[in-house]
Amino acid sequence: MQNPKDTKKSLGEKNMPQNETQISRVIRSKEEAKASYDKMSKWYDILSGCFEKKYRDAGLEKLNAKEGEIVLEIGFGTGHCILALAQSVGNSGKVYGIDISEGMCNITRSRVKKAGLSERVELMCGDAAKLPFEANFFDAIFMSFTLELFDTPEIPIVLHECQRVLRNKGRICVVAMSKKGKTGLMMKLYEWMHEKFPSYVDCRPIFVQKMIEDAGFQLLDVTVISMWKLPIEIVTAKKI
Repeated sequence: MQNPKDTKKSLGEKNMPQNETQISRVIRSKEEAKASYDKMSKWYDILSGCFEKKYRDAGLEKLNAKEGEIVLEIGFGTGHCILALAQSVGNSGKVYGIDISEGMCNITRSRVKKAGLSERVELMCGDAAKLPFEANFFDAIFMSFTLELFDTPEIPIVLHECQRVLRNKGRICVVAMSKKGKTGLMMKLYEWMHEKFPSYVDCRPIFVQKMIEDAGFQLLDVTVISMWKLPIEIVTAKKI
């Protein structure tokens, strides 16, 4: 695989703030990521889903999806937040989801059907860097432990896509591992593991708040919670 440092700068990389070059890069390809998540989809709830629930739920509360809204979840995984969002928007609303893994899509489709919410939910397998939706379509967007899976130059591109598909004053909530604050021992250990075992530890801490602000969103709320002494940022903002 070609080393990202040897490639020409993308649009996202050119616009990347200086301090964000300190973020570890994601070197595995999207094909490798898709294959990895397809394999782990049946075990994802056991491996990491249960540890992420507290933070996902906190993010959903901050987003506060309402009756009748049209909401998008990017990187919906095994679908727990999709179900919660579908309950929140009610019969008059609609929830869309996009995930790179067909395995995750299949599990979530089954979960949605079992819950009797298929009419409120539309799922697709795809890349959030190229959202297949028209401009100004959504009232709100939710991302949980997903933004930090994208390589650093691509994060501004994903957030630009979110800006494009959100309506004016539409909301976004991002739950992600954060590089905010002092770098402690657990952070150093995690980043070392990401560097040495990128296929297994494929996410890494990022500057969540700054990236969202740099994408042109207006901050509404920033909450930082610790997970095993690793900071998790829950950032809520709106399109202006």
